[in-house]
Amino acid sequence: MLRQLPLRQRIRTALITISFLLFPLTIYYFSPYVIIDGAMAGIVSGSAIVFGVMFLTSLFFGRLWCGWACPAGGLQEVLVPVNGRPVQARWADRIKWFIWVPWMLVIVAMFIQAGGPQRVDFFHMTTNGISMAEPSNYPIFYVVIGLFVVLSLTVGRRAGCHTICWMAPFMILARKTRNALGLPALGLVGDAHACVDCRKCTTHCPMSLDVHGSVNNGRMEDPECILCGTCVDNCSKHAIRFTFQTPGQQVTATRQ
Repeated sequence: MLRQLPLRQRIRTALITISFLLFPLTIYYFSPYVIIDGAMAGIVSGSAIVFGVMFLTSLFFGRLWCGWACPAGGLQEVLVPVNGRPVQARWADRIKWFIWVPWMLVIVAMFIQAGGPQRVDFFHMTTNGISMAEPSNYPIFYVVIGLFVVLSLTVGRRAGCHTICWMAPFMILARKTRNALGLPALGLVGDAHACVDCRKCTTHCPMSLDVHGSVNNGRMEDPECILCGTCVDNCSKHAIRFTFQTPGQQVTATRQ
């Protein structure tokens, strides 16, 4: 008999699954191409606005979006029962930066070529606000879906988040900015004294992080943490909890 998820995880799973089901309607608002197409005409598109909002909200909520609302994240979590192998190669996390940096340079170049931003069109390239309104758009959708599916099935759980996600760097940079400025934000704290070394936190982490190690070495901050709360809800000893504090206050109790 399957064990029922904790209430918070049932809510999270429902939200991220619904987000994936709505992906045909919303994909252009997260599209790495739509922002380029808009930039060529001096248009600030919906995806540009969404990426900007992601950066701003991540100053205070980290990568909460990835864990609770990302449609691609929802797709990948559906596939965990097929391949739940953790992605343990930390170099994989660097791949997305080799995608993101050239992509951002192209966007900036296109805006410069267009004489800078001229106007805002949140619904740029959509049909009445809907992304996949025409059959001619379907191949784009299935290519994107296919990339995340193939990575999940061959590499491991949430492999696309580690390797090809073009949105994650916005949130990672925002988190680093928050840490540098000392802003209060959502995060995790651990209590090594309460930890009994069951390692359930690490076993269940969707992002394959060594949460147990983080609790015991006093460093809970990780750029790949998506604040899904899975480690919190799987710890029967309450050794991990959410907090909303400044970086200096988010201190983990370590073992002496």
